[in-house]
Amino acid sequence: MEKTWKQRCLPLLLLLSILSADTNHNNIIFLRQTAADGVTPEEATLLRDEVREMFYHAFNGYMEHAFPLDELKPLSCEGEDSLGGYALTLIDSLDMLALLGDRERFTSSVDWIGKNLRFDINKTVSVFETTIRVLGGLLSAHLIASDYATGMRIPSYDNQLLDLAEDLARRMLPAFDTPTGIPFGSVNLLYGVDEQESRITSTAGGGTLTLEFGMLSRLTNDPIFEQVTKNAVRGLWARRSKLNLVGAHINVFTGEWTQKDAGIGTSIDSFYEYLLKAYLLFGDEEYLFIFQEAYAAAMHYLYNDPWYVEVNMDSAAIVWPLFNSLQAFWPGLQVLAGDIDPAIRTHAAFFSVWKRYGFTPEGFNLATLTVQHGQKSYPLRPELIESTYWLYKATRDPRYLDVGRDMVVSLQYGARCPCGYCHIVDVEFHKKEDHMESFFLAETVKYLWLLFDLATGPDNLVENGPYKYIFSTEGHLLPATPQISLIREHCSYLGANCKGGGIEQESRKSDISIHPQENNASVLSGSWVHSSYPSDSSFLESTSTSGLMKGLCPGLTHGQKYGISYLDATRTAQEDHSTHQRENVADSHSLLVVSQQSADNSLSKNKNEKQEH
Repeated sequence: MEKTWKQRCLPLLLLLSILSADTNHNNIIFLRQTAADGVTPEEATLLRDEVREMFYHAFNGYMEHAFPLDELKPLSCEGEDSLGGYALTLIDSLDMLALLGDRERFTSSVDWIGKNLRFDINKTVSVFETTIRVLGGLLSAHLIASDYATGMRIPSYDNQLLDLAEDLARRMLPAFDTPTGIPFGSVNLLYGVDEQESRITSTAGGGTLTLEFGMLSRLTNDPIFEQVTKNAVRGLWARRSKLNLVGAHINVFTGEWTQKDAGIGTSIDSFYEYLLKAYLLFGDEEYLFIFQEAYAAAMHYLYNDPWYVEVNMDSAAIVWPLFNSLQAFWPGLQVLAGDIDPAIRTHAAFFSVWKRYGFTPEGFNLATLTVQHGQKSYPLRPELIESTYWLYKATRDPRYLDVGRDMVVSLQYGARCPCGYCHIVDVEFHKKEDHMESFFLAETVKYLWLLFDLATGPDNLVENGPYKYIFSTEGHLLPATPQISLIREHCSYLGANCKGGGIEQESRKSDISIHPQENNASVLSGSWVHSSYPSDSSFLESTSTSGLMKGLCPGLTHGQKYGISYLDATRTAQEDHSTHQRENVADSHSLLVVSQQSADNSLSKNKNEKQEH
């Protein structure tokens, strides 16, 4: 197996050797002195405990020196308000406290927030950041604190966090009052949208709100929150190019793209992420169809194996041969989608940059193989660590534990500060900056801890809890409880739209998903997806999410199914050619997302071929 992998990845191995040849930066040579032997179970336990200590070093530093301000300045041991002035880091850390089983601090933190937090303040905040950090943190903690099944139920808890989350979301609703349905980037929590607010927003900013708002709708039985965020996704997707690509920035009033660079990194990244995760969490087929089309286009036009580039969304001409650090979430998303092989190759390429500098810079130029000017920093981002966790979970390949160990070394020796962990201003010289983002506690150490806990025999809410969990883009735990994931009812409703042939279609799809010859990897234990994908299945031939699903009517496009199409009303020969081109894209890189039920059937039929990890 190893020989075959090396043969297939020869270009990547050559690049890795080029990157490793640089020995000019003496201060990071120690990062290349990785032990020859892999991480043993004993060492994995020690690393898990070390990561736990890392969390508490930063969390205690925040509580002692910065709370109730938003974030910690870890060099000077002071605090600062960076978002809204409402104890941001504490809210972002709540579910990590629960994950670690720290009942005392989780309970006291929830109690303080319920009694002291208010959102009727004259602050203009980012809709995107407030949603993923604050709204997501409150909802995740509410679902843990209110449920006996989590083992962290707080007896005195009475939905205080849910009430706060609903109040916060209602204060952000005015941002969605635009002609396109795509929200403004910022909103004042007391007065609504400022008169001078910019009409330009990012694709990620407008399309990464569905999980938190959709969750809130299900918990409050008020559909408005889910409706406005779904309309925002529809507004963005309706304005995609004929290549099924979206740009980076758009005018929320006119719907015109103000930056037409298409990629999977900055300003776009989590748009792709939430398409798939909204389907997995809510069972809404519309998100799946959009994801399939968007993913196919990304793999066709942006993927330059093993790297990804940015292209013009209309012409697909390369405009930016750059590895952007936010791209590093992509292999993890591919694991959820079951597209493992390219995820492995891309992760190895991304990690080669980390190995060279000790961290991933915000930008690495693929043409010059140097850090991009003006993008030399590492603000403690979690994306590469997140993908490492998902790839280890999917493959149980010990190389990912080695990767995790290197990352712990980098953070401990390069970023640790007196009261927490510091931003790295320049990855080439490891210069520190006096700032620690709240996501370091919400995501970075969380994924590291989960990685090593998984290796030691997991004993945590995610791996052994009562529900399957989807991680938000901020790393918050969103469980698929029956109240939230009404998949069967949804699929039965959609299936009723077919006038005939639905059952036969579903049977054919199920045969695709469980065919023994098409399975080339194991099923993720207790996860959402099958970690393989048939090479001959079309993107529009996805399996159903439920045994009750009768199948969508065959032959209909996504636009016909859901009323979303291009804004151009005129059908031209060029559009016909573009449509044919998109169909070819779908055939060129097939992907299959399946339910756990189908995956279990696959296991029973292919039991002898399953590899133990």
